[in-house]
Amino acid sequence: MLMLTALIWGCAFVAQSVSMDYIGPFTFQCIRSLMGSAVLVPVFLLLDHHKKRSGSYTLPTKNDRKTLWSAGLVCGCIMTIAANLQQIGIQYTTAGKAGFITAMYILLVPVFGLFLHKKVAPRVWICVLISVVGLYLLSVTDGFSSIGKGDIYVLLCAVAFSFHIMAVDHYAPLVDGVRLSCIQFLICGVISGVLMFLRESPNLQSILNAAMPLCYSGIMSCGIAYTLQIIGQKYTRPAVASLLMSLESVFAVLAGIVILHEIPTSQETVGCILMFAAIILAQLPDKRIEN
Repeated sequence: MLMLTALIWGCAFVAQSVSMDYIGPFTFQCIRSLMGSAVLVPVFLLLDHHKKRSGSYTLPTKNDRKTLWSAGLVCGCIMTIAANLQQIGIQYTTAGKAGFITAMYILLVPVFGLFLHKKVAPRVWICVLISVVGLYLLSVTDGFSSIGKGDIYVLLCAVAFSFHIMAVDHYAPLVDGVRLSCIQFLICGVISGVLMFLRESPNLQSILNAAMPLCYSGIMSCGIAYTLQIIGQKYTRPAVASLLMSLESVFAVLAGIVILHEIPTSQETVGCILMFAAIILAQLPDKRIEN
């Protein structure tokens, strides 16, 4: 399930890239997020039904609902920033590069955790250094003199996703995970919709032309993949789960090669290898903890 989740998310970068041929980034995020939110409604209703049959369902209190909506608003606002930065960046870079640069949030989360007084293992600092070298090789243009515009946007997206991960980590133990995801997608869709009308000129024909990538991103990436992640993580250790889902970046490159014929250069390939090595090394379990 987690491998399939990584595959769906990796291929979503291709869908995001293709959609930019027809619609703007805010239009894409608005429709995709609202679609994802709608898909998750029957998911949490089905889970509620299962809990009721097993006798484990408890009616949420007024305070529970208030916490849920507060969490959804915070996470949704951060997601809006991250998702739209990513979508803007994808206009100027390849799907594979976007996948790898976005995956840097895995390394940034423990680094930003320092501000919350969380310890960072020395191994993580080594991984950050390796990833920076990999990012440079992956993103530099014009003879090692400048970094691509799209890569900068996606790097900022990785920073924003790091804060999103920390926000979800804070709220997840307090609220229902599927409902939280549903609400954050709703918030992201509504805010992106406002930006869509302010910054873009969407029309029905363009949206219909982008129907396939929109449906894939909304239904498969937001709805189905998220559900698979929840179910899969119940039966997998966290360290193993994170390793499996980090394959998203590899699948993004492979999907870009197969579907969009985006063949990476030798320099970009070395950058991908270094970044993936850093991501894997950062997530390897500590033997002292595992034992």
